[in-house]
Amino acid sequence: MSKRIVIIEGHPDPAPVRFNAALADAYAQGAREGGHDVRRIKVGAFEFPVLRTAKEWMTGEPTPSIAQAQADIKWAEHLVIIYPLWLGDVPALLKAFLEQVARPGFAFVPEARGFPKGALGGRSARVIVTMGMPEFVYRWYFQAHSLKNLKYNILNFVGIKPVRSTLIGMAEASSKVRDRDLARVRVLGRRGG
Repeated sequence: MSKRIVIIEGHPDPAPVRFNAALADAYAQGAREGGHDVRRIKVGAFEFPVLRTAKEWMTGEPTPSIAQAQADIKWAEHLVIIYPLWLGDVPALLKAFLEQVARPGFAFVPEARGFPKGALGGRSARVIVTMGMPEFVYRWYFQAHSLKNLKYNILNFVGIKPVRSTLIGMAEASSKVRDRDLARVRVLGRRGG
């Protein structure tokens, strides 16, 4: 069964030579081969202000590019978020993008009492993280901190479940290793997972 998939390229540099861009291309190619509909969001190509106050976040109007990203996310059944691990976390621009997109009324509904209700239920996600260290070091020593934060504090919070992950360690490895990683991501795209 085909899915509507949105790929969010979270690398701040929109240059197509980035490995994250190649991974997004591989996933998109595989997804199209699998009969899925694909849209892409290149966070590095967006212009938007950084939110500085709770009032801006609660009541501010999204820029046209953020509004289009929200429409694409609403359309999607499955999200793929690809980002490089920077200083142990998502790049600042991706975090600023998520803050812009995940506004009250779009991503969740505030409740008068109790916990807000996620408004993006019925969607799944795949998070692909690239890093310079071996993947097992990130999982074991650093306990996959940024991945857990993105999964539980953002995606699950707004109703997106399940969230699966693919970690790609030693991202600056040989072209043979990169080709293997690209092939693995292409298969994930074909499956729509």
